[in-house]
Amino acid sequence: MKPHKTLRQRILKIGFYFVLLIIFIYLLFPFYWAINSSLKTEAQLQMTPATMVPRDPATGEISPTLQNYRVVFDNQQFIRGIVNSTIIAFSTTALALIAGSFAAFALGKLRFRGKKPTLYLILAMTMFPQVTVLAGLYAVIRALSLPALISLILSYMIFTLPFTTWVLTSFFRGLPLALLESAQVDGATPFQTFYKIMLPLTAPALVTTGLLAFIAAWNEYLFALTFTSIEPTARTVPVAIAYFTGAVARQEPFGEIMAAAVLVTVPIVILVLVFQRRIVAGLTAGAVKG
Repeated sequence: MKPHKTLRQRILKIGFYFVLLIIFIYLLFPFYWAINSSLKTEAQLQMTPATMVPRDPATGEISPTLQNYRVVFDNQQFIRGIVNSTIIAFSTTALALIAGSFAAFALGKLRFRGKKPTLYLILAMTMFPQVTVLAGLYAVIRALSLPALISLILSYMIFTLPFTTWVLTSFFRGLPLALLESAQVDGATPFQTFYKIMLPLTAPALVTTGLLAFIAAWNEYLFALTFTSIEPTARTVPVAIAYFTGAVARQEPFGEIMAAAVLVTVPIVILVLVFQRRIVAGLTAGAVKG
């Protein structure tokens, strides 16, 4: 029985790593294909069958090019989109963390009537599709004559703030109540307790929710496309990429689009790699303690 059990464990282990490899390839292949396409010329992109690496159409030798990246960096519309996206994403993240941390502290540690209905209402707000509020929100923003950048920041708060509040609430709830009681005994005000004691302990959760909010604001396309339709200078980078045009009529600059996609993805990948330990700590701590 023992050899059969050992053989079964080996088969299960091999099957597990095989499935893991399939998932790994499935997740990373689109990013690899974007890099591969961004290093090809127009002639190389039209080769059939498509090649896994950039190859010269005549000789078949590997010949990558950085021409698409040069064209993208020379595109002022793309550079302006990077700046706009950076401003909007950082502003949205900062506002969501500030407001969300205050709300989460109140919902997680303070006692007041209507706390559970408030939590359920916040959770319900995350379930609505963005398109359901787009038309009404656009009409309100037009009526208030708000600039596109400010309107985008306020609009992104609709789906980043409820998520931030919900995640941070579970984390605050998991912190020992003795910390709050000790601070009250020492004469600390509720704000001092929140700012000097509770908030530093939530650093992993702040990094996790902040990064997810930043990614959501950085990648958002529908609101940005709608609100910048009358103010082209405020276009974010996803919208700017969508408006890429070729050198001639009806030409789709696929290589330039892939190069721009790689450039806007790299900062997100770097942020995740830098803060990966805090991200995991924030997610697991909130799950275990809540």
